[in-house]
Amino acid sequence: MSMSCKINWLMVLVIIALSNLESSLGRLVFEGSAGLMNGFTTLTNTKKHAYGQAFNDEPFPFKNSVNGNMTSFSFTFFFAIVPEHIDKGSHGIAFVISPTRGIPGASADQYLGIFNDTNDGNSSNHIIAVELDIHKDDEFGDIDDNHVGININGMRSIVSAPAGYYDQNGQFKNLSLISGNLLRVTILYSQEEKQLNVTLSPAEEANVPKWPLLSLNKDLSPYLSKNMYIGFTASTGSVGAIHYMWMWYVFTFIIVPKLDFDIPTFPPYPKAESQVKLIVLVTFLTLALFVALAASALIVFFYKRHKKLLEVLEEWEVECGPHRFSYKELFNATNGFKQLLGEGGFGPVFKGTLSGSNAKIAVKRVSHDSSQGMRELLAEISTIGRLRHPNLVRLLGYCRYKEELYLVYDFLPNGSLDKYLYGTSDQKQLSWSQRFKIIKDVASALSYLHHGWIHVVIHRDIKPANVLIDDKMNASLGDFGLAKVYDQGYDPQTSRVAGTFGYMAPEIMRTGRPTMGTDVYAFGMFMLEVSCDRKLFEPRAESEEAILTKWAINCWENGDIVEAATERIRQDNDKGQLELVLKLGVLCSHEAEEVRPDMATVVKILNGVSELPDNLLDIVRSEKLENWYERYSKVIDPVTTEESIGNLAITEPILPSGRPRLFL
Repeated sequence: MSMSCKINWLMVLVIIALSNLESSLGRLVFEGSAGLMNGFTTLTNTKKHAYGQAFNDEPFPFKNSVNGNMTSFSFTFFFAIVPEHIDKGSHGIAFVISPTRGIPGASADQYLGIFNDTNDGNSSNHIIAVELDIHKDDEFGDIDDNHVGININGMRSIVSAPAGYYDQNGQFKNLSLISGNLLRVTILYSQEEKQLNVTLSPAEEANVPKWPLLSLNKDLSPYLSKNMYIGFTASTGSVGAIHYMWMWYVFTFIIVPKLDFDIPTFPPYPKAESQVKLIVLVTFLTLALFVALAASALIVFFYKRHKKLLEVLEEWEVECGPHRFSYKELFNATNGFKQLLGEGGFGPVFKGTLSGSNAKIAVKRVSHDSSQGMRELLAEISTIGRLRHPNLVRLLGYCRYKEELYLVYDFLPNGSLDKYLYGTSDQKQLSWSQRFKIIKDVASALSYLHHGWIHVVIHRDIKPANVLIDDKMNASLGDFGLAKVYDQGYDPQTSRVAGTFGYMAPEIMRTGRPTMGTDVYAFGMFMLEVSCDRKLFEPRAESEEAILTKWAINCWENGDIVEAATERIRQDNDKGQLELVLKLGVLCSHEAEEVRPDMATVVKILNGVSELPDNLLDIVRSEKLENWYERYSKVIDPVTTEESIGNLAITEPILPSGRPRLFL
């Protein structure tokens, strides 16, 4: 929109150069942080959360002294902002028209040294400002952190636009207010058209842009008195900035002066004097006296560190598949093996986070002495790593370093089941529905190991400590395979067997030979322990209640096997489910291996596909009943009998050929 260019030569032309502190209108008055720095007029210095003001000592006439009518005016000034950080501003600068010389009670930071949180927005302020802000304040509705705005009586701009200008071809070009370069602002007000225009441009541009950056159609006479003071304000926040003023021109009519002067270069933001350099220098000089000793120590240190991280990949390890982690990778993931989760039966377990994927892992460290045994073990672990079942803790891989083996598993955040069974008093108790689901989850996993894969996998250490719980209370069987690191069944030199006392079947104590039947025995003990909410052995209990299996059988013989469970479990359960689990637990933990069902049958019974025979108590009372399974197979498993009998044969002392077996 065009603006009148009529020039009233009867008005007084006033030219004020801020580089000179005196003018024909009077002396320039500084407040706050304003002053001189490096020969330049500045509104701020290096002080944080401060503001500066520079107002002319004499008022400026905005209305005719004869008739009181509002007059047109034009202001042109040059400024530069040098920030503390090249890519981050502090707070901006503003051209201000005020009824008073200086603005008392103003605040720094987002208020730019103009208003405060009390008077911001008051109509009684009678203040008009053009802000050049380098901080986005959402409370005032700022559009960005590099904008120009026109404000009346408050910090919320009536109109605003990103900092920039329109070149002579009408193309908009962005400008950075914190570039440290000299910039020109031209403010023109036409009383005839009731229009205020603001233009921003580089000082190097010979011609002022034809199109203004901001244009406000508003009569300013209600906000301006006859005589008012003009000046500049600026502020800093947590980040510093130096606000330089170069010169400014004031006219009581509309004119854009053509200027020709050398453009100054402003100094960079001054660096604060710091004692850090002096301390570093003194420390360096002191350490220089001990360079010879320090160099020797560093050589030894780095040699040991390099040796610690060194690993050798032998040819036979390439055959073990892709599940090989480097020691350095696990060392970094576990923060140097410092995030200890606990001590397992075969070594400590550490929590870690794999770099890149941020996947949480659990790393178990196991020692091993035999290189030949290590080779066989790694080949087997590579095979086990291919196991995939929702209720098996996934083995992600391994790392062999020196005489130690590191096994890497998925991390389950809720820890092991024994924490829920025997944790502290403030530990949340498991409901019966949760216990029943955990039992079914473990049964499903064990059935997969025995019957669902190309190999028969014998776990050998089923117990609550080896059952891990995820964030949705799903159970996963873990820690399989570790017993083999030490003993594959019976060790004739040490007479040690793999497993945990209380969960080991009687025959494994005699032969040292693990079978699917020994896993079923351990699972039976596990079922009784979880469903009864009692430990397998209670030395302080009454003699008849001390051994959980015998106590369950006694209760069964007395007419109600449910009495074997604690009162809390009896009150919170489906009695039919609890009775089924207890009877099945007694059956699975029978001393005679021939009496125990296989895990495929156990899963069917738990899922309600198959049923237990009516005279099960008579079967349990028998120490040996070699043909009972064949006799009652049609009752237990109405779908198929040959599969159960065939699977049962695998648990015999001599494993039939054709299906390989892995001892874990």
